[in-house]
Amino acid sequence: MNQQQFNSYDPIQWHGTTILCVRRDGQVAMAGDGQVTLGNTVIKGNAKKVRKIGLNGQILAGFAGATADAFTLLERLEKKLERYPNQLERACVELAQDWRTDRYLRRLEAMMLVANQAHSFTLTGNGDVLEPEDGVLAIGSGGNYAMAAARALLTVEGLTSEEIAKRAMKIAADICIYTNTSLVVETLLVKG
Repeated sequence: MNQQQFNSYDPIQWHGTTILCVRRDGQVAMAGDGQVTLGNTVIKGNAKKVRKIGLNGQILAGFAGATADAFTLLERLEKKLERYPNQLERACVELAQDWRTDRYLRRLEAMMLVANQAHSFTLTGNGDVLEPEDGVLAIGSGGNYAMAAARALLTVEGLTSEEIAKRAMKIAADICIYTNTSLVVETLLVKG
């Protein structure tokens, strides 16, 4: 096979995962599928791509993309949070600035979602720190499917953010071949 087929910028070979964050009625939930793929082969089906971080586990973080790169970003975010405790937005902006300007970090091929009791953000290597208008964020190869499903499910009365996240991820897994139904879901109650 031609080496160029495996370059990171080749959208045919580079596939992430699906991470979804939903904020509703005093709760924020983040869900991630467990599928790890290399090209068109499933390597693992139960990876944990969503976790609680920070002091007392009060921040949810999920990642899509190259695993080693994502862990590098997660580690950097935790260091920023140590430097700026209880300031998730500032820690995210500082990480995004480093990510955009540092030659090593610019080569990382991953994206992150982070959330605490007050805010949810998408972090990208372009220096973006994006907060949703409607409380729904998603990244990864099945992200658009999960986001569309979650937005539709927000109109259903009585569903919690966790229930919306699980249902939306199921819909995404039914559509995206790089997403499975082996979910990890973490939640936080929003103080009010």
